[in-house]
Amino acid sequence: MKKRIIAVWNFYVDGFRAMTWGRQLWLLILLKVIILFALLRAFFFEPVLAGKSDDERSSYIGDQLIEQTLK
Repeated sequence: MKKRIIAVWNFYVDGFRAMTWGRQLWLLILLKVIILFALLRAFFFEPVLAGKSDDERSSYIGDQLIEQTLK
């Protein structure tokens, strides 16, 4: 089992070493995904539980769970 994992790992490492344009494309894809998630988090997902005490957090989560089950 361990030899198979190492063989698969070596297969992918050798494949990435042999890439010419593929390496830049993978870096571009990775950069795009990181920027996309950073922008989504910054502009669309507000931290709902930020600045609340533990009791307020548990109360809020409980209320949200109850509200979801009633829908």
